[in-house]
Amino acid sequence: MPITKSAKKALRQNKRRRIINLRRVKKMKSLIKQIRGLISSKKKEEALKLLSQVYSAIDKAAKRGVIKKNTAARKKSRLSKAINQTI
Repeated sequence: MPITKSAKKALRQNKRRRIINLRRVKKMKSLIKQIRGLISSKKKEEALKLLSQVYSAIDKAAKRGVIKKNTAARKKSRLSKAINQTI
């Protein structure tokens, strides 16, 4: 357990940030699962409508350091590739 005043404050900050980061990851993953479901059920138009929301969630996670920049780029690339391959 933290003893000093600054360590106690750091612990409070870490708890707050962890909740926010988990919320971002959960949002991103749920949107990716939704879009993957649409792709597998051949609903290309609906997937394209959802794509901007997914991009936004991925970019926000990367911007805040929840995921790395290249991971975000890879996820976006694979999603757009999967949508384009859908007929």
